[in-house]
Amino acid sequence: MLIFLFSALLHFGTPVRAALPTIEPNDNRQPAGILAGRVLTLQLEARDGLWFPEGPSGKSLEAAAWAEPGKPLVNPGPLIRVAVGTEVRVTLRNTLSRPLTVFGLGAKRGMADSVMLAAGAEQEVRFTAAAPGTFYYAARSAPGPFGLRNAEDTQLNGAIIVDPPGAAPRPGERTFLISWWFTLDSTSKSGLGRGTMAINGLSWPHTERLDMVQGDSAYWRVINLTESPHPMHLHGFYFQMESKGDGATDTVYARSQQRLAVTESIGIFQTMSLAWSPNRPGNWIYHCHFIGHVSHLASLDTERGEMNHDGVSQHGSDRPHQMFGLVLGIRVAPRGQVTVSTRAPRPIRLLMRQKPGVYGEHAGYAYVLGGTPEAEDPSAVPPPPGPTLVLRKDEPVAVTIVNQSKDRAAVHWHGIELESYPDGVPGWSGYEKEILPSVAAGDSITVRFTPPRAGTFMYHSHFNEDQQISSGLYGALLVLEPGQQYDPATDRVMFFSSAGPTVNVIAGPFARTMLNGRVQPDTIELRAGTTYRFRLINMTGDITTLVSLADGGKPVQWRAVAKDGAALPAVQATSRPASFAFDPGEIYDFEYTPSAPGSLVLNFGPPDAPPELGFPKRADVVVRVKR
Repeated sequence: MLIFLFSALLHFGTPVRAALPTIEPNDNRQPAGILAGRVLTLQLEARDGLWFPEGPSGKSLEAAAWAEPGKPLVNPGPLIRVAVGTEVRVTLRNTLSRPLTVFGLGAKRGMADSVMLAAGAEQEVRFTAAAPGTFYYAARSAPGPFGLRNAEDTQLNGAIIVDPPGAAPRPGERTFLISWWFTLDSTSKSGLGRGTMAINGLSWPHTERLDMVQGDSAYWRVINLTESPHPMHLHGFYFQMESKGDGATDTVYARSQQRLAVTESIGIFQTMSLAWSPNRPGNWIYHCHFIGHVSHLASLDTERGEMNHDGVSQHGSDRPHQMFGLVLGIRVAPRGQVTVSTRAPRPIRLLMRQKPGVYGEHAGYAYVLGGTPEAEDPSAVPPPPGPTLVLRKDEPVAVTIVNQSKDRAAVHWHGIELESYPDGVPGWSGYEKEILPSVAAGDSITVRFTPPRAGTFMYHSHFNEDQQISSGLYGALLVLEPGQQYDPATDRVMFFSSAGPTVNVIAGPFARTMLNGRVQPDTIELRAGTTYRFRLINMTGDITTLVSLADGGKPVQWRAVAKDGAALPAVQATSRPASFAFDPGEIYDFEYTPSAPGSLVLNFGPPDAPPELGFPKRADVVVRVKR
């Protein structure tokens, strides 16, 4: 789904009134209420306040939030945490001047139950925690579906954690709730007035810094209470998916079903939990991979699509480069000796170039591999994607990034388990005084890493992402086992991306989805009886991509092999219909063996939507199977 689309219908701002109390950020660590035996008693008040998602010196927004009586308003609301079998008694008080509908605190969880409160009304609700998991409560004052809340209601959210009987919180356990606030402006170039996106009430670079020590355990619960999915990406490490839920139920996966990932999309009003451990020190980030959700559009210093750079300096921002919004910073302190490879690295030279006017007023960008004919021609700016880089497991590389463009440069090696410094986030990657800089125009930098795992990965820009990524700075990165040869005849990279930036994220026109740099690719040719590995990589910016391979309108069967470069557990490495959806930052490998000659259709592009929303149509590609 495109960024902001679902919120576009009813998010309108309200003038800020004086003398409103401050809404404090809530790190979701301290349970609320009074627990006596197997009964939790809690009082929650909905009140108007001023929210400062960019720190106390930043701009404020008027919003409603939750508080316990006599305590500050907090965003997210007070944490409800109990064990299975506990009766929860909540007294709700609506101090707002408008009626309120509260979800998630009745006999059923999530959006399945609601309580109506008139302005000034008070009511007690009760429920018994029946199953362990991650849940939430939320509220709205506007009529209609919950997903069309007014902007001033979008922070009326809180987490509910239900523990198994007798279980204590796990080491490194945290709960992160995602929210947003936006206004519209039909006269602005972006379609937006101003807005922000937050994790536990704060927006990068003001989000909480997570301090860990090498080898620590981490267990994270994530709750999405926005009207958009969020593909959440962890730099440098894999995490293990432990559960997914919808607020009403939470499905906890058996150990045999827990696959590894570096990017996992959390759906609208969904929850998920994941576990991981940092085995390498340094600075890392966990962020949404929709590029608009970490762009200047998620900053309150952007109004009507224009960034006010003077405004940034007025509230002491420590923004590294140009990220905003849904980003968490992680600092891992070393424990013991850091191992450094002594093998001579394989040198690789990667040039970054740009060409004006490729996408209307926007430049096109390209990566060019050193030693190729294009590299010898300084005017060559080939179309995306960039060259496929083929590396080998356990073989060190030294990549020299040469910036021949007019913008600054940085490259992130997406999915690779590497040291922090070469990870590619300028102003952040590294540790203490050794921090990766961005590469200035005309300059270069060499980064070194050793890929420890064979699989499908990618590389892409991590500077000015909403322009550079949407305009071509990305490519596939394949890591092979020692002695394995790459055969593009049977090993097919399918790289999905956007044909340029989308300027107006509300009204469009929206960029078409491309496959390997083409909005309408040529016929794909296969041979019957030959097994192919399809490596599907998504870098479409801000849109979900649907992919299917069908015979006569019915999906063929292919076998799932890997997710984000990691082999799937045996129970998931199964044959299944060749039809699925995935989000930017996600990578899937499938194996397919056509059984007989014939003609298939590969269909790809955004989800179906009403024509007035302006989504581009999906493309059909003929797949010809020969003898």
